[in-house]
Amino acid sequence: MAAQKGSELLLKIHDGTAFVTVAGLRSRQIAFNAEPVDVTSAESAGHWRELLAGAGLKRASVSGSGVFKDAASDALMRRAFFEGTALPAQWVVPDFGTIEGLFVLSSLEIAAEHDREVSFTLALESAGALTFAAF
Repeated sequence: MAAQKGSELLLKIHDGTAFVTVAGLRSRQIAFNAEPVDVTSAESAGHWRELLAGAGLKRASVSGSGVFKDAASDALMRRAFFEGTALPAQWVVPDFGTIEGLFVLSSLEIAAEHDREVSFTLALESAGALTFAAF
């Protein structure tokens, strides 16, 4: 995979009709985690830790920050936080693929300095199984 423009990494939230790009994001990140299940016992060879393959909790965390640019996507994120609902989300990674699933908006921060634009930071947590479709 060749180098990609950061602006092509997109977070999209479903508004009930279609997936809408969360406007104004200047930085974004997704992290995948899988917690291992330790099955080490006194009989483990050489007392090395043993992990159970294919077990454990998997999760994805999405975070981003930016400036308010689009009233529709701003309202969608605000509503998602205050209603606490899980929303279908897409994470589009150029030349890689699309990750899709339900996410809950776990954090929404709004900040500003008196001589700068109003900015926001958000965090989403996966709320179910994710699917991956390669490009």
